[in-house]
Amino acid sequence: MSSDLLVDLNDDLGVDDPPSNALNQLKLSPMGDKLWPPDDSSMSKSETDISKRLGEGSHLTWDHPYYDIARHQIVEVAGDDNFGRKVIVFNACRMPPHHELDHHKLLMYLKATLDQYVESDYTLIYFHNGLTSENKPSLSWLRDAYREFDRKYKKNIKALYIVHPTMFIKTLLILFKPLISFKFGRKINYINYLSELEDIVKCEQLVIPTRVRDYDEKIRASLKASVQAQMSPPRSPPLPNQQFGVPLPTLRARSSDNEAVPLVMRDTVAFLMEQGLEIEGIFRRSANVTLVKDVQHRYNSGEEVSFSQMEDVHLAAVILKTFIRELPEPLLTYQFYNDIVNFHNVDSSSQVTAIRNMLAMLPEENYASLKFLIEFLVQVSAQSEINKMNNANLAVVFGPNLLWGQDAAMTLSAIGPINNFTRTLLDQHYKVFSP
Repeated sequence: MSSDLLVDLNDDLGVDDPPSNALNQLKLSPMGDKLWPPDDSSMSKSETDISKRLGEGSHLTWDHPYYDIARHQIVEVAGDDNFGRKVIVFNACRMPPHHELDHHKLLMYLKATLDQYVESDYTLIYFHNGLTSENKPSLSWLRDAYREFDRKYKKNIKALYIVHPTMFIKTLLILFKPLISFKFGRKINYINYLSELEDIVKCEQLVIPTRVRDYDEKIRASLKASVQAQMSPPRSPPLPNQQFGVPLPTLRARSSDNEAVPLVMRDTVAFLMEQGLEIEGIFRRSANVTLVKDVQHRYNSGEEVSFSQMEDVHLAAVILKTFIRELPEPLLTYQFYNDIVNFHNVDSSSQVTAIRNMLAMLPEENYASLKFLIEFLVQVSAQSEINKMNNANLAVVFGPNLLWGQDAAMTLSAIGPINNFTRTLLDQHYKVFSP
């Protein structure tokens, strides 16, 4: 993985973006909008590996302004990375040919997705394989797109990972070098193999297109066996006291007091209730990944963890989100995924009753943990004038961690309804969880 990509005289992309005249100086040759440097991928012509399911995963109605974009599943949201940052995925191979895609609307759709997360730290993963002469946008479109993403979008993006970079994409970055600041250049990283992504995000939570996986297997097969073995070490078996990634009933059975709410949730919430309620941007900031892994290891090893000794609110917040996200099944369970995504169809006067009926069917551990979490988040929201985290903001942060589809990633069309449902849980908690 490499980040030594771009150097520029601009000191801070977030403060001094290149002026318009600098953008206009980007030279586009007469063939710029017609021909591109040859892509060094040996794969066949452009394809969208979900073309046979065109429209699956899109919960937008046919007349929604973004329906024709969402149905391709080009842009997805995939939970949090190993640093506690939201992950936005862009799949180049799912872009249809030029004549089938409104590129301006695609740009607006991407902005609409990012608008939900730009106030928090976030990561962008770009799967480059599958971008060919048939579906590549024009250079002028890329230039205009760069103009669209102002400081609001660039400030909190902590990393841009380009997976399977080709000579084309490297050449393109050199071409755009005059427009990209040194600070932003350091955020760009090349990922040559999917195995390298494990250091950043758990790959099972990404819906990696079949074409991308096939290409990765092909280039890995060309490596020597010793190199492949080094790249893909076997996973360690679960530890006897494993806390992360373990079903809630298993954790309860291990608990000495038969507590339905898991230890990690109780520890983090207790600390955050004491130290975090007045911290601005709580749950929006990432944490040191080394510390996150260390805390996870200590929990999984059965060691006692004291957040009071570490005195790091954002670390505790990331651990809480990570624990919830790494559950084998979401707190709200796969059973209610479709009900929640389509919850906007329920009449407002019947929503509380519908939620109560739904939650009554949750396993006991799920209900207890959800109630415990929501009641804590209500306390966070009560201090929103100080911490800037009202119910709407908390719903954006926790919605994707409370429910996801069985294929893990979610399109914008699904994430919106899930966040809205979470907002309703917070707004109506006193009615939803009343005896």
